[in-house]
Amino acid sequence: MENTMSVHPNQQPTSKNLITILSIDGGGIRGIIPATILAFLESQLQELDGEEVRLADYFDVIAGTSTGGLVTAMLAAPNEKNRPLFDAKDIKPFYLQHGPQIFPQESGIYGAIKNTFRSLIGPKYDGKYLHRILREKLGGTRLDSTLTNVVIPTFDIKQLQPTIFSSSEAKKDSCLNARLSDICIGTSAAPTYLPAHHFNHQNDVGNVREFNLIDGGVVANNPALVAINQVTKQISDANPNFFPIKSTDYGRFLVISIGTGSGKIEKRYNAKMVAKWGILNWLLHGDSVPLVDVFTQSSADMVDLNLAVVFQALHSEENYLRIQDDTLTGTEASVDASTKENLNKLVEIGEKLLKKPVSRVNLETGLSEPVKNCGTNEEALRKLAEKLSQERKWREEKSTHGKVAH
Repeated sequence: MENTMSVHPNQQPTSKNLITILSIDGGGIRGIIPATILAFLESQLQELDGEEVRLADYFDVIAGTSTGGLVTAMLAAPNEKNRPLFDAKDIKPFYLQHGPQIFPQESGIYGAIKNTFRSLIGPKYDGKYLHRILREKLGGTRLDSTLTNVVIPTFDIKQLQPTIFSSSEAKKDSCLNARLSDICIGTSAAPTYLPAHHFNHQNDVGNVREFNLIDGGVVANNPALVAINQVTKQISDANPNFFPIKSTDYGRFLVISIGTGSGKIEKRYNAKMVAKWGILNWLLHGDSVPLVDVFTQSSADMVDLNLAVVFQALHSEENYLRIQDDTLTGTEASVDASTKENLNKLVEIGEKLLKKPVSRVNLETGLSEPVKNCGTNEEALRKLAEKLSQERKWREEKSTHGKVAH
């Protein structure tokens, strides 16, 4: 894989040789929110460097879990011209078009009863449409063919351990070089919503590896830290796909982490309520699945908290941006509410999120709070777009002079 990124020659040396990471959370139909954010970011890069540039041209790693894994594949999989399969601006229309078929809605009381009964005896959705559209769009593209490194977490239910699909690892271990469509189906297989995904992958020498995958959100709904760990591992292994940098030099990381929103502010649960719950209530409460809410939200917040502290300690807070909205209410917070009304609402939420101030999670309250003197998410993305553009130019200069960029 070649990734020609760079920094303006007049900048200080400490600003050069950034390791750039884009991370996208899981969240089902709420993937519309990061799709809206990504379209804005790509438009800013195009204003700086021309209409032909794409996000994959600027990030050493794009990581995504569940619906974020789908977005990752769309941004990094090559088309017939060896350019990204999707422009960032095309991802939102993809969700709007296919979301209602991936998560078909049953209306009225009868529909609600039918959905509840189906959820009690099996997955709420059969996943057939999702599988078909992913195979149609991604074809036979394998993990090692992505235009930049991708990292997609899943969980192997048979082995009871995470399986992290990384394009850099796939180039070293062909047993991991599965089709992107199978990986995306696996990372999206949210318990109670979509069926687990089983497939066998045979490598070039005939060895077969079995996978039994469910949603990567059970281990890393926010995959930013997984992406950083994968990069660090490649650096430690002296992988030539990365430029020379000490594994402890985390100050050179530039991370943009985009959430899919949450309904945390709504406070749907409390100890008095859940103290009386049995298995059924933990798996089904109104139109939500509390157990899924718990493990996806907690893991996402812990990653944000850890990274925020690390970047602050390294005095490089400006190189870490987390964009998340915890004010969703009602069906907005659902992972599968694909009515036209809710889809349009999610688009609006994404657009408004750009105008909101840069925020961080407060460990005591669990809620996002504005960060002083950081401006809006839109302003922060513009600043980071300039850094990404400068990094790309600097790397191109290094490459032109016959030096290896990474």
